[in-house]
Amino acid sequence: MSEKKEIRIYSNPAGGWDALKAVGEALEIQGVAVSGAQTLLHMNQPQGFDCPGCGWPDPKHPSPFEFCENGAKAVAWEATTLRCTPEFFAQHTVSELASWNDYDLEMVGRLTHPMVYEAGSDRYVPIDWDDAFALVGDRLNALDHPDQANFYTSGRASNEAAFLYQLFVREFGSNNFPDCSNMCHEATSVGLPQSIGVGKGTVLLEDFEHADAIFIFGQNPGTNSPRMMSDLRSASRRGAKIVSFNPFRERALERFASPQDPIEMATLGSTNISSFLYQVRVGGDVAVLKGMMKAIVEADDAAIAADAPRVLDIEFIKGHTHGIDALVADVRAAAWDAIEGRSGLTRDAITNAANIYMRADNAILVYGMGITQHRRGTEAVQQIANLALLRGNVGRPGAGICPVRGHSNVQGNRTVGITEKPNAQLIAGIERAFGFTPPAKHGNDVVAALEAMVRGEAKVFMALGGNFAAAIPDWARTQDAIRMLDLTVHISTKLNRSHLVHGQHALILPCLARTEIDVQADGPQSITVEDAMSMVHASAGRNEPASPHLMSETAIVAGIARATLGAKSRVSWEHLVASYDRIRDAIEVVFPIFQAYNTRIRVPGGFHLSSAARERVWDTSTGRANFLVFDGLGEDPARDDPDALSLTTMRSHDQYNTTLYSHSDRYRGVFGQRDVIFMNPRELKNRKLQADDRVDIFTIADDGIERVIRNFKVVEYSLPDGCCGAYYPEVNPLVPLYAFDPQSRTPSYKSVPVRIVATAASSATELQSGSENHA
Repeated sequence: MSEKKEIRIYSNPAGGWDALKAVGEALEIQGVAVSGAQTLLHMNQPQGFDCPGCGWPDPKHPSPFEFCENGAKAVAWEATTLRCTPEFFAQHTVSELASWNDYDLEMVGRLTHPMVYEAGSDRYVPIDWDDAFALVGDRLNALDHPDQANFYTSGRASNEAAFLYQLFVREFGSNNFPDCSNMCHEATSVGLPQSIGVGKGTVLLEDFEHADAIFIFGQNPGTNSPRMMSDLRSASRRGAKIVSFNPFRERALERFASPQDPIEMATLGSTNISSFLYQVRVGGDVAVLKGMMKAIVEADDAAIAADAPRVLDIEFIKGHTHGIDALVADVRAAAWDAIEGRSGLTRDAITNAANIYMRADNAILVYGMGITQHRRGTEAVQQIANLALLRGNVGRPGAGICPVRGHSNVQGNRTVGITEKPNAQLIAGIERAFGFTPPAKHGNDVVAALEAMVRGEAKVFMALGGNFAAAIPDWARTQDAIRMLDLTVHISTKLNRSHLVHGQHALILPCLARTEIDVQADGPQSITVEDAMSMVHASAGRNEPASPHLMSETAIVAGIARATLGAKSRVSWEHLVASYDRIRDAIEVVFPIFQAYNTRIRVPGGFHLSSAARERVWDTSTGRANFLVFDGLGEDPARDDPDALSLTTMRSHDQYNTTLYSHSDRYRGVFGQRDVIFMNPRELKNRKLQADDRVDIFTIADDGIERVIRNFKVVEYSLPDGCCGAYYPEVNPLVPLYAFDPQSRTPSYKSVPVRIVATAASSATELQSGSENHA
């Protein structure tokens, strides 16, 4: 698709007619204008299929049009008439395809046959399924140790496929499960259990109907979870206060026009979303949170002095929490001028937000990867929990902590065992169900897997979905390390960058998509997923498979397991795959929380996996919810360099994870291009730059390695001082592998210290110094 390159102000609200137009264009581009529209009517419906995009939950009574713009694009891209066939691969070498951009790779269409890399011709060529499975089994069994292999999982995988995957790998003898959670919400999975005893949120969708205030930290719902906009719109229209903190003034946080509201559409109206939208500095969220808590403590002190009702929920704090004295002492000690400097907000702004929180009987605290993808993301998550606990906003209707996870089943994957850190309950459950003892030693997460590859210790990499090579940090080091592997295996629906950054041997194994009919030996099957609020429900595709040569994810995993483990396996793989009910029965044995699994998923809407914290039962080391102190006011990785900016990465509106629907970003006014960097006028002036200039972006690194991306266009944009922004994954080469949260080990994608130099000046300097271009 040819797109005109331009930067122009976008003044319309999020959603509205432009969203409907974008859906129509997406269906037309993929050749499914009619059939795709029919498919969409079955998405997020009780007897239909679950959206392959985000994990926002379905309402109890869904409308006939329960989809958003980006969900519709995800379906269009999946249901496309375009095909990536053996004939296509015969016409193009891998070296040639590696020069294509990511959008053009996606636009080749659905993969149709299993393919194997042929080094002599530098092409992928067809391979029979059994031969493909045998190749994987042979390479895995030739390893010196099972831990020389790493097994990645994308959040797209179903509960059934993810469960079989972890079962196979553990019987093989490894816990090396790097997964997409490691790169996004691992800080939630690590941080919240220390605070409240569970690694998930505590709210249900209906809580949004009863909240008096909703606070949004580091989350752009209009692009990353657009169906959330309906709930925010409803809350705003009934008078709930919505307070948002984000470096960008994201359009959906300002105004939204619901495509499902005929009056709003007919009148070209819209609904204001945020009562207040505060542009916090990149990495300044903890300073905001400490400022809000400081204001609350000061207000509580004033209430005590005036013999007025307390601001803190003292009854809840005394009965359910631990550590309040240390927290209060810490926020008292924080100076307001330091809080203002680090956050980029005034004391009045922070106090105003705190006052809204104090006046709300019930408040929901929402956050996204703008909180988690920092070097101290785990601790930042815990400060959100602290704020909730101060006023007892956990475990009652209309209140709670709401992490907005990304992919549609990333939470379900973790629940059914995709973790590199198996606990005693998981090990005992597998022993109970299958009669073998899995390894207990913790395995590799994403960072550890990449480090092993860089050291040359890893030999095999297998991915159940995803686009690993594009999503990872520090491309110059990590992608080169992937190319040194003996074997890479990708279970995929479409061509992507990871198929071209491959090992010495490589397989592409094409699988069924969420929208397609899955028929196994016992007949048509449904899979299950867990949404971001722990609702588990069934999903059954309705479209004919894109190719008769496709297999389901579960069948592919089982085929690899049989070829690798052979007769010694304690698992009857064919028996399980023949009927997914049997897989769910096994899940129930391993994880008793899934009691009556098969019965409950046949109820429209599915069932909720209970959360102890929602019941005010605290599975923590103290037996209580814990206030946890954050030392300092946040992170400023480039504070010693006066020329440094903190770079945050983000998606464009026409993007989901690494999938590009176009090269445009409608809401930010960027069209036909992605090689841009957003900076405010003051930072441009300080560097003698102006809009449309071309610049090189250098990481300010600790290890002496040069990391640079070149020739990016400057876009003048409203951002706090000291900050800049650019698109993921294009700027992933700037994220050092060493830059991660030590607790969650999440790469620090959201706060990279960088130096920006005009391209011509940078080139001239390099010519004089003779330095190399490492981009």
